Amino acid sequence: MNDGARSLPAAVEFRGVSKVYRQGRLGVRALDDLELTVRAGEFTALVGPSGSGKTTALNLAGALDAPTSGAVVVEGRDLGAMDRRELSSLRRDRIGFVFQSYNLIPVLTARENAEMVMWVQGVAAAERRKRVKEIMVAVGLEGLEDRKPAELSGGQQQRVAIARAVASRPAVVLADEPTANVDSETAERLVSLMETLNRERGVTFLFSTHDPRVTDRASRVVRLVDGRVDSEERRHAGA
Repeated sequence: MNDGARSLPAAVEFRGVSKVYRQGRLGVRALDDLELTVRAGEFTALVGPSGSGKTTALNLAGALDAPTSGAVVVEGRDLGAMDRRELSSLRRDRIGFVFQSYNLIPVLTARENAEMVMWVQGVAAAERRKRVKEIMVAVGLEGLEDRKPAELSGGQQQRVAIARAVASRPAVVLADEPTANVDSETAERLVSLMETLNRERGVTFLFSTHDPRVTDRASRVVRLVDGRVDSEERRHAGA
């Protein structure tokens, strides 16, 4: 890590994090004493074989699950020391989620889906419209705002999901296999979009992927094996 990267504040930290899922009398260790820091403004990909802990790490970073041991810290706040209300506020205001299954609300339009988090935040209607108009242009959905998910392609639906994740201006966006259900050309476009949002808006991205064509675009690639960091590589000068 270069000195510039070291000077950036930590967006997400895994401090000796283990996660064990119980299956009857047996325990499956998804994460094993994971040590990892993602700095603010990084564009980081988690890679590794199935079962390496990528999705578990994202779920813990997003306060969707809790570690068995260790601490997950987001923007300096230990999630384990927060109550349900505080965790809910953190997820709403500081973290954006992009799921491989999109998780769009089918009866709402693309615009309404993109506005959803801001509506929950209590952002004024005029400000919501302004932000969504800007982000729809950024994600290449201008003119499609009034279409419902069923009227959009898989790649377009994923762009709506990305718009929803960033329109609320979170500190970090967590994306679990964001290109898993689209073709390779669309995958490249989606990663280019996330890269642009990272570069121009300073959004921290932490995403998982199996696709080497996608990891080539990440500025930092962290390989997980058996729930631990096996290796990492910085791809871009200055990253």
